[in-house]
Amino acid sequence: MRQIAIYGKGGIGKSTTTQNTVAALATLGKKVMIVGCDPKADSTRLILGVKSQVTVMDTVREIGESNVKLDKVMFTGFGGVRCVESGGPEPGVGCAGRGVITAINLLEELGAFTEDLDFVFYDVLGDVVCGGFAMPIREGKANEIYIVASGEMMALYAANNICRGILKFAETSGVRLGGIICNSRRVENEKELLEAFCKRLGTQLIKFIPRDNIVQKAEINRKTVIEYDPESNQAKEYLDLAKRIIENDMFVIPKPMPMDELEKLIEEYGLAD
Repeated sequence: MRQIAIYGKGGIGKSTTTQNTVAALATLGKKVMIVGCDPKADSTRLILGVKSQVTVMDTVREIGESNVKLDKVMFTGFGGVRCVESGGPEPGVGCAGRGVITAINLLEELGAFTEDLDFVFYDVLGDVVCGGFAMPIREGKANEIYIVASGEMMALYAANNICRGILKFAETSGVRLGGIICNSRRVENEKELLEAFCKRLGTQLIKFIPRDNIVQKAEINRKTVIEYDPESNQAKEYLDLAKRIIENDMFVIPKPMPMDELEKLIEEYGLAD
């Protein structure tokens, strides 16, 4: 069982990319589980075809941790994908990252991580400064990381910062970076910039996903592109990403850049005035 954490700047399309990749893996015959680690609880909506899923933390608050059963918090969606949302505390009363820790520990106690699973994906907020959100890599829950980015300045900054977190825990937890996924925003020289960015980090651009409005159309219908239009070009892009993840054997300790070096790289590709 490969346990993979997907990180990236907020709003970069991380959850959409994760769900489409998971749907593609399921189509390829893999048994997969998604653990949503975002308090918004939107990491599984396209797989389940619902507005939102009941979360672990809401269930714990409602009936008490000792009364929680696996069928109360884990549901099955498209392609047999198992879906869990960690949730978080009520707004303003606690650290959302603590919900991630509580949820994953409870899932382990309930036997959610069965031997027949090929992949477990953790869809994680990009703020690795918070101990709760760093938990999947800090404690070795996930030893394989992919970062969703684009050619935008803040997306690259976040990716570089996430690499600092991976570097911090690499020796103690064994976590490694499997590559960068570019969720294209049609930025000038975007692919070339991402390839250069990956080279500086010592990793690979595992997939460049072109921008396509069919993704939004599928989301409106609460579906992944894989389910909404499996013959579309965009579905083939996600299937290709899934295959690349299956076959990937390049796992590295990244070499994050100083901020001034990152800015110079961006300038080289014409994104600065």
